[in-house]
Amino acid sequence: MTSTTSSTAEMVTQDKLQIAVENVEDKNSGGLGCFGWLLVLISLLFVTATFPITLFMCVKIVKEYERAVIFRLGRITDRKPKGPGLFFVLPCTDTFVKVDLRTVSFDIPPQEILTRDSVTVSVDGVVYFRIHCPISSVANVSNAHSSTRLLAQTTLRNVLGTKNLAELLSDREGISLSMQGSLDDATDPWGIKVERVEIKDVKLPQQLQRAMAAEAEATREARAKIISAEGEMNASRALKEASLIIAESPSGLQLRYLQTLNTIAAERNSTIIFPVPIDMLQNFMKK
Repeated sequence: MTSTTSSTAEMVTQDKLQIAVENVEDKNSGGLGCFGWLLVLISLLFVTATFPITLFMCVKIVKEYERAVIFRLGRITDRKPKGPGLFFVLPCTDTFVKVDLRTVSFDIPPQEILTRDSVTVSVDGVVYFRIHCPISSVANVSNAHSSTRLLAQTTLRNVLGTKNLAELLSDREGISLSMQGSLDDATDPWGIKVERVEIKDVKLPQQLQRAMAAEAEATREARAKIISAEGEMNASRALKEASLIIAESPSGLQLRYLQTLNTIAAERNSTIIFPVPIDMLQNFMKK
């Protein structure tokens, strides 16, 4: 099931990449024209005439994590970027732009956001993204990194503005997934893939923090009183049952009385005065 899902995701990504490249080709359709090909021919003749020297100008190198988008007289020459490794450019007519394909992370500055239940909070986060289509990132947007940063700030405001405070504090994972989906759809025409979005910190106003602390303390005190009352009720029930058992056997009460005296005498060395029933003394007084 996992392999099927991953293969489906790859197919969707490839389709999007192909569509983006086709859109760029449509924009650049029309060819170089006669004058353009004339300039290219002149450039080739110049390279041939000064071959040993121009070799250093024509051979370029891009690293494993980079790709090069070549422009010939202002038009993209190939539907695929060059690299990694060696590639050739013509002097005077060709220019190229290097694109880094590694994952880039940046912090979203703290944003003052008004939640759905009218609470002002300060939220910041972090975004991880990479460029999956170098041609689109160069041809469709002037600065892909800066545009993604600005879009992440506005997306954070828009998404969190629809949540209340309880959802903001408890459902960070759901908010991160929602932001990732929104950013990924918006930056897809730019050739950018948003891999992960995380909410870093949620700062509450001091007054709200004190109010929440007082509410939590009151809740704990109420719970403690309920537990104490339940304990007293259970103890009273146990005492009631014990009294009923002792009432069935009067001698049991006397034994309990003597056991209590023995316990007191064992713990503390003190004089114990215990009362004698008056009924017993009346019998001696009559005699």
